[in-house]
Amino acid sequence: MLTNTFSTEDTPSNAAWTILDTEDQWQAFSKPVASQDLQSTQQLVQSDLLLDGLRCAACSGIIEEGLKSTPGIVSARVSMSKRRAVVVWAPDATLPSKILTAIHNLGYSAFPATQHEDDLASLQKQRAAFWRWMVSGFCMMQVMMYASPTYFTTPGEISSDILHLLNWASWLLSLPVLLFSSSAFFSNALRDLKQKQISMDLPVALGIIITFIVSSAATFDPSNWWGHTVYFDSLTMFVFFLLSARLVEVKLHRKTLGALDNLASRIPENTERQNPDGTFARVLNSKLKVGDVVRVQIGEAFPADGTIISGNTSVDESLLTGESTPIQKNLHDDVIAGSYNLRQPVCITLNTIGESTKYGQIVNLINNAAVEKPRLSKLADRVARPFLLFVMLSAAGAAALLWHIDHGRALMTAAAVLIVTCPCALSLATPAAMLASASAFVKRGILIKRIQAIENIADIDTIIFDKTGTLTEDHIQIKAISAKVGLSEAAALTLAAAVAQHSMHPISRALVNAHKAGNLQAPAMELDDIQETSGAGISAKINSSATDASTAEHCAVGDELKLGSAMFCGIAIADTNTQQVYLANQQGWLATFTLQEAIKHNAALAIAALKEAKLAIELLSGDRSNAVENTATQIGITQFQAACSPEDKLLRLQALKREGKKVLMVGDGLNDGPILASAHVSIAMGKGVPLTLAHADYVFLNGDISQIPNLIRHAKQTMKIIKENIAWAIVYNLISIPLAFFGILSAWLAGLGMAVSSLIVVANALRLTKFASSKTDTQGIDALETNNHETNTISDSLRS
Repeated sequence: MLTNTFSTEDTPSNAAWTILDTEDQWQAFSKPVASQDLQSTQQLVQSDLLLDGLRCAACSGIIEEGLKSTPGIVSARVSMSKRRAVVVWAPDATLPSKILTAIHNLGYSAFPATQHEDDLASLQKQRAAFWRWMVSGFCMMQVMMYASPTYFTTPGEISSDILHLLNWASWLLSLPVLLFSSSAFFSNALRDLKQKQISMDLPVALGIIITFIVSSAATFDPSNWWGHTVYFDSLTMFVFFLLSARLVEVKLHRKTLGALDNLASRIPENTERQNPDGTFARVLNSKLKVGDVVRVQIGEAFPADGTIISGNTSVDESLLTGESTPIQKNLHDDVIAGSYNLRQPVCITLNTIGESTKYGQIVNLINNAAVEKPRLSKLADRVARPFLLFVMLSAAGAAALLWHIDHGRALMTAAAVLIVTCPCALSLATPAAMLASASAFVKRGILIKRIQAIENIADIDTIIFDKTGTLTEDHIQIKAISAKVGLSEAAALTLAAAVAQHSMHPISRALVNAHKAGNLQAPAMELDDIQETSGAGISAKINSSATDASTAEHCAVGDELKLGSAMFCGIAIADTNTQQVYLANQQGWLATFTLQEAIKHNAALAIAALKEAKLAIELLSGDRSNAVENTATQIGITQFQAACSPEDKLLRLQALKREGKKVLMVGDGLNDGPILASAHVSIAMGKGVPLTLAHADYVFLNGDISQIPNLIRHAKQTMKIIKENIAWAIVYNLISIPLAFFGILSAWLAGLGMAVSSLIVVANALRLTKFASSKTDTQGIDALETNNHETNTISDSLRS
């Protein structure tokens, strides 16, 4: 456990970093990942690191380039907004301590991204920033008091001795501002010079130094060639304004991230675990193992996925599924990590822990999305460095033009040019807005796997829907079973469930759920060579005999069982209006399962809202034409195609793309993998699909189709705000730089302008934390049923 081991003051030169080089330590903030090179067998690890010292987009670029040039590091992505780095490295070529040393050598600090360390680092940074702000504010007020007599008097009204005394007092009070409050600007600027790089703190530090030197020279020797005017009031004011802006910016930024941070910090540090003697003691969550029994008190979050073995309660899963209504949980019901226990203490047996839980997968997806740089962010990053170089040259040019007139004024004009410029606003324009939107999505049970998808979905003009589990309810029911003579309905369902349990398709889950609802025993057989054909069915070979008399004659060792469509099972059937799935072996048909699926209650409203937005809508399904036509008619889709194989769907998508269409594909997330991956942007609606297997840009945790129009509307609003932010950043710099260049803008006004510019961008992005809604939004009113409450119409007959 890394708790209390590091702080933001630690550096890789400390011997403590070598602790991380043991596998049991770096596993706390790392996980194995697959190589992008399919031919490679090299073991790779992905580590999440927290960063300190980042000030602008140039900083993230410096760290990325530095890490990528370090031996043993395969890739590195840095998020300026989240202050995080995701580093993929080879354990046989480097160690965590060397990665941290590489970052330190670039002039930045880094440490493991555990939640405790994140909270501790954030608290330490906030305290340090607060004290720097307090000192600058106090000194500014005192300096302003000493400078104010010169604002309201004419030259000669105050004696030179009094003016000299006031200047000396101002100089003394400026020292804490220079040496303490401005220390971060100087340390970061020095780091940039060592790395031969330019970031935002370099021109700021130069502006502060120039102002202090000019003012100090005027204080020590008023008759010097730099003039007798002091600017300590401007110095303290713009430092105070900059620090104030950064404090407010951090608070706004944390509010912008909102639900993302709330979700990441839901799990407590420790939990009550049952001892062998039956008593309970609190242990760190890192010590929990599968099979442990833990007790969760009222108001606590469940530390892992588990099953209730004592008590009953209601839980809040709102931040994990978007479901606002508390869900009743009884004995033997499953609970998920990160959900809150609302009613009474319960004991659970842990089934899944750590990153394997649904909560762990969600947090991992969020962190990966947060460090991804969308197209517009990359463009802003490329512009930032040349822009800063232009600013430095402009400041030098302004000083040169005025040097022969007034040396002091020339230097102060250069300082104003250095301080007023704000590439930060341009760099923040895109990530601030997109992270605000990602936070709003999480509140509604929508996960974004690629941050670029926000821009992509705002551009779509066509939507393709799958049917099963997308437009229809996820909980399909088994309406009837017909089986071969000699094979009972219960035995047929048992065989089908044995095969179906290896698939995540909604129909497969329906068969498994029906089997569980009938309290039927699993067949005494083992299956291997399991193969699932997307859009068709699943097959498996029996490698041990079943002892059940009702199934033994139909299930010999080596037999192949097939579950799926008639064509997949090799069965000739008459057309029917009902949806059916078939079970067969190599001898032929074994059973037919008639399905009953309900169209989602808000599907028609969602389709109507999408049509109102002038979007073309198509339905492509592998189901029979009668079933597909019936569904399309009920919800208002006129363009539909039945009996589509995955290849047919992909061909249709490619045809639309050739026409220049930008297509959104909406499917169950698992069985539509190829078309989801090929679409301009994609949504996975399957509630039961593992997040790691969902091949989509967005994952709807609650399967609520009414959120699609809202998502598109919100994405368009996001792009509008990004464009507003970029326009503001460009206009601000186009106006402020000439004003400062020609001496119209004083240094303190330059500092105020720079501070306000960044705040406007972040505050504008804050508008996106409220999710756009419409008349299709039934969130929190008509909650969708969960699998825990599914009923099966044939369960009673199966028990008999």
